Amino acid sequence: MSSAAQSFSSPSLSRGDRPLAKSARAHLARIVSVSGAQAVAIVDSEVSEAHRRGEERIEIGALLKIASQRTVVMGVVSAVSIPVPDAEPGKEPIGLVELNLAGEISLDRNTMKPVFRRGVTSIPTIGDPVQIADHSDLALVYTPTDADTITVGTLFQDPSIPARMLVNELFGKHFTVVGTTGCGKSSALTCILQSVLQDHRHAHIVLLDIHNEYGGAFGDRAELIDPSNLRLPFWLLNFQELTAALVSMDEHRDAESEILADIVLQAKRRYSDAASGRLRKQADSSGITVDTPLPFRLSDVVQIIDDQLGRLERAQATLPYKRLKARIDSLVSDPRYSFMFGSLVIEDTMTEVLGRIFRVPIAGKPITVLNLAAVPVEILDVVISLVSRLAFDLAVWSDGGVPILLVCEEAHRYAPAEQGGVFQPTRQALARIAKEGRKYGVSLALVTQRPSELDPTILSQCSTAIAMRLSTDRDQGVMRANTHEGALDLLDFLPLLGDREAIVLGQGVPMPVRIKFNAVAEVQVPRTRHTGFADAWRTPHMRADELAEVVRRWRLAVRSKSWA
Repeated sequence: MSSAAQSFSSPSLSRGDRPLAKSARAHLARIVSVSGAQAVAIVDSEVSEAHRRGEERIEIGALLKIASQRTVVMGVVSAVSIPVPDAEPGKEPIGLVELNLAGEISLDRNTMKPVFRRGVTSIPTIGDPVQIADHSDLALVYTPTDADTITVGTLFQDPSIPARMLVNELFGKHFTVVGTTGCGKSSALTCILQSVLQDHRHAHIVLLDIHNEYGGAFGDRAELIDPSNLRLPFWLLNFQELTAALVSMDEHRDAESEILADIVLQAKRRYSDAASGRLRKQADSSGITVDTPLPFRLSDVVQIIDDQLGRLERAQATLPYKRLKARIDSLVSDPRYSFMFGSLVIEDTMTEVLGRIFRVPIAGKPITVLNLAAVPVEILDVVISLVSRLAFDLAVWSDGGVPILLVCEEAHRYAPAEQGGVFQPTRQALARIAKEGRKYGVSLALVTQRPSELDPTILSQCSTAIAMRLSTDRDQGVMRANTHEGALDLLDFLPLLGDREAIVLGQGVPMPVRIKFNAVAEVQVPRTRHTGFADAWRTPHMRADELAEVVRRWRLAVRSKSWA
């Protein structure tokens, strides 16, 4: 703990509305300007000797306290300056400190104990003294005892004080983790999720792992799912998702979509009639739509296509049917798609699929790590859209009985800012969760290294921003535009943050704070496939037969794309 933190005792609060007692120590500065949520203080020329020696440093992000009429107002330092550095000989230069006011400490009228609350009811005025918040002030502000919290690291201003986040505000109102590659973004996310799982063993967390990084991050508390053991039947897809998987993107798209809608509806009714054990009248099955999550057989789809082809004579009219059939045959025969299209037996396994992915029941594994690294890129968006939509629908139809956190790694890849040429159902599914999910107990955690490339509608719904090192002005500007917080000036210092450091803004913390995340155990650190050129170039790591296998998989992937 710094000497600055030890130098000032917590202000004594009086009963009623009488002024706060003066601190025994001299103040460092006095307020000279207040405008909205910002204040400016001028450093006193008669500061303590400790401050002259640099032991009481006023740094960016530090918490200062202002003794106002009835409360102690807390402000975060956003800038320090000497506007007139060429002072007259023998005179101290004028130092200015800019503050973002965020909350205040006052007496709770019921308990008669000091408490911190966001918002300022007693606005500082000219001449009010300013001091550095001491250890007890920091503990009172950043370690609330009246709310469920998790410890994720330590305060930058005083490493002896734990950095805590509010569970309900963080996980119940969407949050984002942003930062450039290598700043510790994945480790920070792991630290947050590990912390919440320690005391919340009945959580429901689904992590979309795009790069296969989190397989060992949560030990035996995680249900590990990848295409080798994933069963995500195609009939769970709604029509938009099914169209993305089966229909081409060229001029025949509309014709193929129209044909597919009619054929899928027939196939669902045929399966439903067979499952019921009796032939239903048309009126009985009129409630089934192309989006109803009911099983149907691809073999029935192919048979209906063949029946239609037998009635058609013109080559032009048969082309959409033939292309649909070719695409279905390609997906069924390609082993990379077996998790969705490879099942020979069609059964109604919707309950089992939902239970495994969303952990109902928990069975000792409150988090699902869905490894999507091996999912073909052509269908990756379809899978993410399906999982996102199922999360929302499960929350809705269970009346919020299954609170779910959906963690989206590399979120800008499947919910980009640009509208053209992207898979719309994925964006729509995530946007629906962002806008309406909190009402039903489903929330998002968006992780990205390029917030400027993420859909602004989705990003704007995040109530907490965990901002790590960001270098580009564009990304910093987007964070300012989409963060609902008065301390936005702190984001100017994102390029200066060290590894595992973050500025946290929003409702997930008691007030804006600069923190350092706890280190994650070596075996739990999210891994990357590439360890760096220096290590990779010291030893050989690919044989001729391994290269041949790469070529084989390469050709298979390219061939699977040639259906269109």
